[in-house]
Amino acid sequence: MLANLRNNLGSPVLLLGFVLSVVCFVFSVQPNYMLLLTVAQLIFVPAMVKMVIDLSKVGDAIVVVMMLAVTMLHWWSEGWVAIALALIYVLYTAFIAVQGVKRFLQRGFTNMAEISIDVGLIYLFIGGLWFFAFIANIDTGFSSLITWLTAIHFHYSACLLAISIGLFGRIHKGSWYNVVVVILVTGPLLVALGITFSTILEMISVVLYIVAIYCLFFLALKTKLPRQQSLLLLISYGALCITILWSFMYAFSNLVGNFYVGIPEMLKFHGMMNGVFFGGVGVLAWALAIPDTTHQPLHFPVSQIRGKLQDQRDPHPGLVDALSDFVDTTKLPYTIPNFYEETNQYRLQASVQWKTWFKPFALIYQAISRVMQQLNLPFSSKEIEMTGRIVKVDELQDGRLAPRAWVRQIDKQTVFVAIYSKHTTGQTTYMNIALPLPFSTMIGVLYLYEDHGELHLTSNHAGDAGIYLAINRFLFKLPIHEHFTITAKNEKTLTAVHKMRIFGVPFLQIDYRITRK
Repeated sequence: MLANLRNNLGSPVLLLGFVLSVVCFVFSVQPNYMLLLTVAQLIFVPAMVKMVIDLSKVGDAIVVVMMLAVTMLHWWSEGWVAIALALIYVLYTAFIAVQGVKRFLQRGFTNMAEISIDVGLIYLFIGGLWFFAFIANIDTGFSSLITWLTAIHFHYSACLLAISIGLFGRIHKGSWYNVVVVILVTGPLLVALGITFSTILEMISVVLYIVAIYCLFFLALKTKLPRQQSLLLLISYGALCITILWSFMYAFSNLVGNFYVGIPEMLKFHGMMNGVFFGGVGVLAWALAIPDTTHQPLHFPVSQIRGKLQDQRDPHPGLVDALSDFVDTTKLPYTIPNFYEETNQYRLQASVQWKTWFKPFALIYQAISRVMQQLNLPFSSKEIEMTGRIVKVDELQDGRLAPRAWVRQIDKQTVFVAIYSKHTTGQTTYMNIALPLPFSTMIGVLYLYEDHGELHLTSNHAGDAGIYLAINRFLFKLPIHEHFTITAKNEKTLTAVHKMRIFGVPFLQIDYRITRK
């Protein structure tokens, strides 16, 4: 582990950060409490960033320039020179935030541990903006000290904590982890909004934050880690369990108007505890052994068609060549595989039902969808006929196996253009459906299974299944799931129920009545 410590904290860039921190500590003319943010800027944040991002030589150069700028601010803290130096720091935080965005676009809404790291990297940019506001004396509506405290808040409670719990999530496996992460990564924003707009919101957010911090400590206590690393991590998270009570007392003081805990007490106790024990010890804990990511990159084929599908004229009989490629059709009524293999022989009646809470968004989206002629669903729930045709799509243009497009219309207005294909990963064959969008493509990878004579198609399954958005070289998972249930009523009639959820909340259901012509 000592070798890991040297490798993770002994790089020339980080050693420079250590040296400059000592210089600031010994010779700075700024108040001592300012060093709490400086040590995060020069040591803690660069060290944690290095653990989750492989920076190029250009990236290292940006970090070095940032370190020199932060150090110089201890002597040139006013005037245009200070503003220029603070702007260098903002550009550095923007650079790190971009790395967080890139990481997210490579995965999307999957793997909560990695999302937490992404959010932490992005939060640093917000901290940089508040730091710039402090140096440039921008009127934020708060005192200069509160502006500085907000900057330090986004460096420690947002950036460092989010990265730390992300690294912890690479090791810990438990259902409560995701809930804790959501509260902790949204907490800094909620607390900041509470401070800005409402002491009640501030109080509620702090209470939620306290509960999540103690749950995190309990999860760390139950998780098996190397002995030294476990001890250091418990000290780091344990420090938060203590200092968060000071935050509660401060928020409570603001609420009732009696200042049991004020800014001076927060700086002396809360600040020092977080700086030394949460920040310093936490960095040491992860430097002993950086957990490997559990995220597995996806490698299934993706349609290369972007924007509007060019007119295709060669007809194709069905959505699939053989439904048996996906599922055991011997347990299904004959009508179901026949519909998928000879889709042009069927008529569709559809009833679109938007959930009440989503209707305002659906109404706004309609103005866009009519122009795109994609996902252009009616606002009314009245049953209406969908006409359509299936045409072949050029394999070279699409890039997938035997693609064919199902173009559906209502009253001669296109509502769906879905390009069907398939791919196999391991022993599972998925339905791979592309919906071209401007400069992008939405991909639905569906897992098929039979249950009591009904056919189910779902994006909510292990493996490749999911709803994705492909933009340029990025393919990221969306927080959307869909589920189809196909039921045969008789030899000529089927029903299909298409349900969609976003972040687990239902927002759309389409009921189909399908009859053979």
